[in-house]
Amino acid sequence: MKRFLIQALKGKFKIEALVQAIGEDLLVAVWGGTRPHIGAVGIATPRPSLKDPKEWSATSSNFTFTGHKEDILVRKMSEKLAGRLGRNVVVTAGIHWDGLPLKEIKVIESLTDEIIVKILIRSGKEGTSPRSH
Repeated sequence: MKRFLIQALKGKFKIEALVQAIGEDLLVAVWGGTRPHIGAVGIATPRPSLKDPKEWSATSSNFTFTGHKEDILVRKMSEKLAGRLGRNVVVTAGIHWDGLPLKEIKVIESLTDEIIVKILIRSGKEGTSPRSH
């Protein structure tokens, strides 16, 4: 895996992600909607789980530009990918559609979950533990 594009589609909604390996680290840019942009950046590094040191998790930090709400998305994606892949991960995201009701926001959330799974599958890590770090 060096660089690849992933899409998740449902009805009128399409989310895209460009995934780039940078050495052992991973950079993921996620966008979609009527005005793609960078609304938030999340970084995560893998570590043993605080609940069970035999499991892997991640620690993260986020930066969100004023007025944007992608912080939840970048935190979720960066932590899940870092914990599962055992590598440092940076995720940028900017997804915008005007006036979505909660039901459609849930569709967007499910599409971003699909992006995570597709990255893990493409990385050969779906259903496996990360390498030691």
